[in-house]
Amino acid sequence: QVQLVESGGGLVQPGGSLRLSCAASGIGSWFVTISMGWYRQAPGKQRELVATITSTGNTNYPDSVKGRFTISRDNAKNTMYLQMNSLKPEDTAVYYCNLVGSKIATPLIRDYWGQGTQVTVSS
Repeated sequence: QVQLVESGGGLVQPGGSLRLSCAASGIGSWFVTISMGWYRQAPGKQRELVATITSTGNTNYPDSVKGRFTISRDNAKNTMYLQMNSLKPEDTAVYYCNLVGSKIATPLIRDYWGQGTQVTVSS
């Protein structure tokens, strides 16, 4: 069973930095990871894309975080990171790790989600 566990959230002042990690377990030679990403959800708002990275290393960011956030992967450790710099109060949200993949034996592509980690940007 694929499981994702986020860590690294917390309280930071505006202009500060945080690094989130997402550790994936239950992945082996029987599984194909298509892409991984970070999403966030603020109170009263819909979940939104923060960053994605494909199996070939291509990245994508919305304009709201471009130039401030950097997504990366360590395939050997099955871990994904999100380096967040120049944080703003509007970045406050629960951040979720996402993995899109499928078992080699079946053509079904699935989304997997972590439990989320809180990021609060406030003075």
